[in-house]
Parts: sequence; C-alpha cells; structure tokens
Amino acid sequence: MMALLDVSPIAWGQMLTILIMAVALGFDAFSLGIGIGMRGIRYLHILKISIVIGLFHILMPLLGMYAGSYLGALLGHVAVAAGGGLLILLGSHMVYSSVRGEDSTAFNHNTFWGMILFALSVSVDSFSVGVSLGIFATDIVMTVLLFGLLGGGMSILGLVLGRHVGSWIGEYGEALGGVILFLFGLKFLL
Repeated sequence: MMALLDVSPIAWGQMLTILIMAVALGFDAFSLGIGIGMRGIRYLHILKISIVIGLFHILMPLLGMYAGSYLGALLGHVAVAAGGGLLILLGSHMVYSSVRGEDSTAFNHNTFWGMILFALSVSVDSFSVGVSLGIFATDIVMTVLLFGLLGGGMSILGLVLGRHVGSWIGEYGEALGGVILFLFGLKFLL
C-alpha cells in the first residue's frame, strides 16, 4: 500500500489518462453491444463475444504501438474511417434484413467470423490510439490490460442491457440495433 502512495504525480496522471482512454474505447463496445443485444442473444454468447472484444482491445493497441509514431497521422484516420464504414454496412444490413423479413439473414454475431467482425469493428479505433501511444513512453502491459478489461467488461454491460431492452421492443429490436450501428459508423466518419 505504501508503494502506491510513493508514485509520482506524473505517473498518476499517466495512469488516469490511460484509464480515461480505456473507458472511452470501452464505450464503443458498450454502445454497439446494446445494438447487437437488441437482436436477442444468449448469456453464454455474451461472454464469448466479450472475451473476443477484450482480446481485440489488447491486440489492436499493441499492433498500433508497434506500428510507430510515423504512421500515426496516416493510419489513424484510415483505421477510424474503415471502422465507420464497416459499422455503416453492418447497420444498414441489419435494418434491411429487419424490413425485408425472414427472407434475408442479418449480420450473424453467433458465428466465429461474425464475432471476429464485430470485435474488429469495435476495436479498430484502439489501433489508432495505440499508434498515438507509441509516441509516448508508457507502460505497455498496464495500458493494454486496462483496454482489454474495460473493453470486454463494457461490452458485457452493453450486450446485457441490449438484450433486456430488445425483449421490450420485440421485432423492431433488430432495426433499432441496426440504426444504432449505422449512427456510430457515421460518427466515426464525420
């Protein structure tokens, strides 16, 4: 306990900054989890998706940190735009599938590739944050563990909340979830 009190104000500031970044990145997983959860999802699948999201929230910033600061300006904007475009496509497809009815299959988060695609879409901005953090001397292990824990934890909260809200909304839950994904995609592009 005494060791925690002996930490410099700069280290506390760095820790607080990384924690705020982790929460901000986790809010994407939380918000988009609400959209996916509205379609209806089992608790076991919530756990699986959240673990994959947590892993991506660890891997993507690590990749970004190792990409280096000289790529930050270029890849930061490209990664966010790609994530936004992906979310717009997924959201549009969910709305289309909901309007069209049972003839069309929406984005299937229950498949392995569906989970990977969803985790990638909510974690791609972690890459650009990682590129930015690569410029600064930061505790890499602490940073990526906080990103992973908060990203996974906040996705669990979003998916569970979406599941409950989706049961109240009924058949319109998929369309509303698609609209949420679409709006977050626009947010990334604008």
